[in-house]
Amino acid sequence: MSARSDQPRVLLYVQNLLGIGHLRRAAAVARGLVAEGLAVDFVSGGMPVPHLPLGGAELVQLPPVRALDDAFKVLVDQHDRPIDDGFRDARRDRLLALLAERRPAAVITELFPFGRRQMRFELLPLLEAAREAPWRPVVLSSMRDILVTKPRADRNREIVDTLNAYYDVAMIHADPRLVRLERTFPMAADIRVPLAYTGYVVNADDLAIPEADPLATGEVLVSAGGGAVGHDFMRRIADAMPALPLADRTWRFVTGHHMRADALDYLRGLGRPNLVVETMRPDLPALMAGAALSISQAGYNTLLELMAVRARAVVVPFEGGVETEQRLRADLLAEAGALEVVPETGLRPATLAAAIGRALARPRDAVPAVDLDGARAAAALVMRAVRERAAA
Repeated sequence: MSARSDQPRVLLYVQNLLGIGHLRRAAAVARGLVAEGLAVDFVSGGMPVPHLPLGGAELVQLPPVRALDDAFKVLVDQHDRPIDDGFRDARRDRLLALLAERRPAAVITELFPFGRRQMRFELLPLLEAAREAPWRPVVLSSMRDILVTKPRADRNREIVDTLNAYYDVAMIHADPRLVRLERTFPMAADIRVPLAYTGYVVNADDLAIPEADPLATGEVLVSAGGGAVGHDFMRRIADAMPALPLADRTWRFVTGHHMRADALDYLRGLGRPNLVVETMRPDLPALMAGAALSISQAGYNTLLELMAVRARAVVVPFEGGVETEQRLRADLLAEAGALEVVPETGLRPATLAAAIGRALARPRDAVPAVDLDGARAAAALVMRAVRERAAA
């Protein structure tokens, strides 16, 4: 789909380093922007992911990088070579050329400056160029609900100073009735630009809840998002499976695009006739909707899709490296009565079986009312900001 010449353009930048959650959420925002009547350049700096639905946005793939591990300290290219200054300069120049060529009415950076500090080499020059551009694009940050808290005060001050210097709005893709930015960012009060809570962004469109409750006959669905950090989780669920409720049902393991090959081999090597292994299902939310039970990790996209389809769910939040956001989000939703949580450190057959029992006893309509209209609300906010800037 080609954009009309009179459509305002948006440059939406996203950098996935380990999993694909940020990429999928940004793709949902992009689809919302297109539906609102904006032309979108979807600028991705991570490893390419097949079948990413962009709804008519144009994909601009930068030379890809990823994090070597969950410490996020070392960045490597698509050949697993550490990136150098020449690589960084080439990416920066490509990004600046795109800004000058497309002249977007709005620039959106996904997560930055709340995260992706590793990408300052290209994002700070982009922000400087946007601030100096004669057409004065609106600059917005697009942030999920929960921040991985920075232990150093100087890093938090850097986030605040960057927001205040370069941005017009910070979009928070959350329902403020459930969690607000100050819960996980101690210097939120120092932010001078508006904080706009859009509601949660559900990645999948047109989600449908089956009329018939799938509890009696549905499968057990086990999923790990993109799969980059799900190998141990998948093995442990598979090992516990014979001792768990619904053990005689079909158990469908959807491992994700980035699952390690040895984990796939392990699952397939178990030889259980009712254990099905698939690497990717673009219709994963539909599988959630039709499952008797979902067992998964607790990324943003996964939990929102589970709530949208009212699935009975047990989640095991990823807590490796410096990650805290999955556990906090899962605990908040568990407190609200939406799902059951089993901590990684407590993942044993007995604790998992108990959590499954509680989830299966939960009525399907027990999911709390949470604002899931974030993609549409974010798009409307961006369009409004663009029009106001044009009229100023």
